[in-house]
Order: sequence, then structure tokens, then C-alpha cells
Amino acid sequence: MRPAIKWNKRVQWRVTMRADTRQRTPQEQLRAAIMADPQNAAYTAAGIAPLYVAHPEARILLISQAPGRQAQDTRLFFNDPSGDRLRTWMDVTRDQFYDPHNFAVLPLDFYFPGKGQGGDLPPRKGFADKWLPQLMAQLPAVQLTVLIGSYAQQWYLGQRAQRTLTATVAHYADYLPDVLPIVHPSPRNQAWVKHHPWFSTQVLPELRNRVHMVID
Repeated sequence: MRPAIKWNKRVQWRVTMRADTRQRTPQEQLRAAIMADPQNAAYTAAGIAPLYVAHPEARILLISQAPGRQAQDTRLFFNDPSGDRLRTWMDVTRDQFYDPHNFAVLPLDFYFPGKGQGGDLPPRKGFADKWLPQLMAQLPAVQLTVLIGSYAQQWYLGQRAQRTLTATVAHYADYLPDVLPIVHPSPRNQAWVKHHPWFSTQVLPELRNRVHMVID
């Protein structure tokens, strides 16, 4: 016969307090702060967590615009045709791409911002300025930062960016060896890639070479 277990209020309180006061890592503290921010209250209330990956051992940082609906619903960034094309451009497998020791992914907004007339809405103003510098400070191992699309390039490069995305990407060599701007791999940009053949013959080989120099 099993002995009866007597509930001890004092012991239970100590166990509860010990669990509640466990010291969070800096990464956990920052994620909690993002979720508690009033700007993100509607997402947090709906059970939607911020979508980004920032492992302190990551060696390549991808900065993009904001997760799409599919990425948010599946909780997996670049889990769409754009991601397939990006992995092809970099010549990496899905396993390599989703290994957080290889790639950190920081969008300019960690939540799907909604749909507009011309597609997904842009990242919310002020979001990247508030959170990305803090997260980037927790990525000491990053050797290469890939700027995906005009939003990322304008935010990261500031006055160093050219007047247009095309000009910025064309001047990619000016930002090497630690930064490389590319066009967004969205299917909507297939025409851009076709009309700028130097992207495929010059920029993509440089991208593949830089990526594999870091992760191989």
C-alpha cells in the first residue's frame, strides 16, 4: 500500500518560488521584453511569438524585411518559394540553412505586418531600431551579414546605401568582406534578376563563396 503524501504549504511555496526566480539568459530576457512590448500586445495576446533566430554561435546573419503569413503560421522563416530560391543562391541545404549555428535570421519586424494592395505591408516603423541592435550585440561570432532587399539595406547601411536597390547591389564589392547586399529572392523579382544578368554572374558566385568560406 502506497503511503499518503502530505502536502506541505511551506515546501510547495519554496519550490514554486525557486521555479519562478530561475535566472533567465540574456536571450530569454530579450525575447520576453519583445513579447511584453505594447507594440506587440495584439500578437502576444493571440499566442503569436516573435519569429527570429539569434544563436550566439551563429556565423552568418541574414537581415530581411518581415516574415510572411506562411512563415508566421508555420513558425519557420523562409519556408516558402523565396526561401527555396535563397538556399539555391547560397548553395546550402535546408539542414544547413536551419542550423542556428550557421545562420541567424533577424527580420526588420518579427511579426507578419499584414497585407496591402501591392503585397505584404512593410515592417513597422521603429521596430528594427528598438530590437535589432540589442540582438546583434548577442551575436559575437557573425562573420558575414547578408542584407536581403531594400528595407534591410536602407536600415543597415544608412547613408552608405546607394540611391536605389539596384545600385546598392551593383556596388556589393564596396561592402565586402563582412557585408553583402542582395535582391530579395521573391518570385516577384524574377524579372529583375533576368534584366540584371550581372547579379547571377557576379553577385551570386560571391555570395556562395562567402557563405561556404564561413560554414564549411
